[in-house]
Amino acid sequence: FKVLIGASITTCLSPSVYDIICNLGFELRENCDINSIVTQNGEVCWKTITDCVCYTESDQGLDCWGSVRLLGPVCEAVHSHFLSLTKGQFEIQYAPWFQWTSFPQLFPEIFEALKSLQSPAICLSLMKLTSCLERALGDVFLLIGKECPFLLRDLLASEELAQIFGQSVMNVLKVFVGSPCGLNLRNILWHGFASPEEIPPKYCSMMILLTVGLGQLLKSYLQNTKLILTHRSFITLKNLEDLVIFPDVTYEVLSVLEEVMTKSAFILKIMLPYWEVALIKFRSQRFADCAILLLAQLETGLRNVFATLNRCPKRLLTAEVNLFLLLIILAKHLNDGKINQLPLFLGEPAMEFLWDFLNHQEGPRLRDHLSHGEINLHEFSKETTNQLLAFSVVLLLRFVDEGLLSVFKEKAAVELLIHLAEGYSSRCHPVSQLKKQVLSCEESIRVWALLPFPEELTQEAVRLEDNSETNACHSLITKIMDELYHHMPENHCVLKDLDSLPTETPIGNTRLALAPRRPQPCKCRCRDIRLLSPVLSLVLLLIVLELVNIHAVCGKNTHEYQQYLKFVKSILQYTENLVAYTSYEKNKWNETIHLTHTALLKIWTFSEKKQMLIHLAKKSTSKVLL
Repeated sequence: FKVLIGASITTCLSPSVYDIICNLGFELRENCDINSIVTQNGEVCWKTITDCVCYTESDQGLDCWGSVRLLGPVCEAVHSHFLSLTKGQFEIQYAPWFQWTSFPQLFPEIFEALKSLQSPAICLSLMKLTSCLERALGDVFLLIGKECPFLLRDLLASEELAQIFGQSVMNVLKVFVGSPCGLNLRNILWHGFASPEEIPPKYCSMMILLTVGLGQLLKSYLQNTKLILTHRSFITLKNLEDLVIFPDVTYEVLSVLEEVMTKSAFILKIMLPYWEVALIKFRSQRFADCAILLLAQLETGLRNVFATLNRCPKRLLTAEVNLFLLLIILAKHLNDGKINQLPLFLGEPAMEFLWDFLNHQEGPRLRDHLSHGEINLHEFSKETTNQLLAFSVVLLLRFVDEGLLSVFKEKAAVELLIHLAEGYSSRCHPVSQLKKQVLSCEESIRVWALLPFPEELTQEAVRLEDNSETNACHSLITKIMDELYHHMPENHCVLKDLDSLPTETPIGNTRLALAPRRPQPCKCRCRDIRLLSPVLSLVLLLIVLELVNIHAVCGKNTHEYQQYLKFVKSILQYTENLVAYTSYEKNKWNETIHLTHTALLKIWTFSEKKQMLIHLAKKSTSKVLL
């Protein structure tokens, strides 16, 4: 199985996609005068370009194939023009027109890649160019639009951009990057479909010129409307500190990776140049470049393993680009409901690593954010790329023969990586995030009892507590705590009653500053904190116990399901109301007692019905559907 994966694959493009990218734009051999495309001053002649765009007979849709065919000579002329320039000439003539993007310094780098004539570097440049362009177009959209579309395809189809740049210009962009029926350069590269040799460099040159032309059109629009273009800030990736599990990649590990790359069946031979450039980029501290290449090629490898394990037709994988995003590849089930064999093959730790880095909403979602131009590439961290490289080593070793694997395992650094990968557990899954929040809340609530209220205020608060509703709350807390106590796992203890809760402990010599003109509210707060501390501890304990038992309960029927949701939402509503009542703006501390009493009654009433998960857990070990 490991040897056969991708062994005979010479392209990851369907015949039709291969034809439009590799052949169609070369059919017309006529020479196109560069002066009819761009003036000596660097001004783009849009009419020459837009005249090459074809439409269907009804004139209601783009004829992408006809357009690519006619645009071929234009792209060839632009490419030859750029290759004839020095870097200095390029920057003098065109650099000002990249300033409308949020990353203008990227384009001289792309020009250098073009001049190098190295296919992997040109493909990487095109990936970065399309993500930068998408981000910039989103900024332009927000000049007159409200909510920027998430997908580039939808952005290019928006009325807002058509109003700013003109519909004919937007149609040109659709041919290159906005339609699955066109060249679709962005998607086939970012999703790892195109090998380095399959992307004609002239299309990278043309995308540079289109960016220049857009900048010129935008300048005229801004001058006429007096609007000011504002760039959105780059985003900060989430939870990266929690995801650093592998040590820094050493020279020894890089050497192992270099050797494994040529022997692992996970890597298609046509894609090997991308991996080689990724290592070069890492060694030269271009960590974002390395990560971009790794992410695209991880998807390529995973998609081919997915296809082999699940016996998917090749054409479905290579032709329907939009269907095989990582979210689909890593899902537990296929579209037809059958079990996806990939997670079973890779194992839970590897799947959780991939979901944490790529898909979970609370994770960094590296591929999404990089491909949409939302990350500052120059500030991309070495630690993040380290994790991807280390994981790649472990993953590639899964697809080498046993003899070679045993040789690599003798290296201490490799053995450590395998050990860490096998012990990985999710940090960004909603359940993991809930655990973190619960622990944080518990720690916060525990120190409430340490608040240094003056003794006279504390005594007054105790006197204020002596009313029927407060006493009823204390009684309910004790009863509910006692019920929960019986469902605690063995070797775990919990405070069963209010007498066990600490009431006052000073923090060093610090004392709470009190306004002398408003003693009553302070007394009430002291009283309420003495009540709310155990109540919120109770709520947290209830949540934890329900969470622990969630997979040990059979599915509820519809009525029970709705009642349970109603109960959980009532607890949520109580906490939200508590936040509102105790806010600085409302300051309704007196009302919190009645609010709390009502919530405790609901908890006790529902507990008596024995419909909480802690009550049902012993009846079945099958997973609950909640």
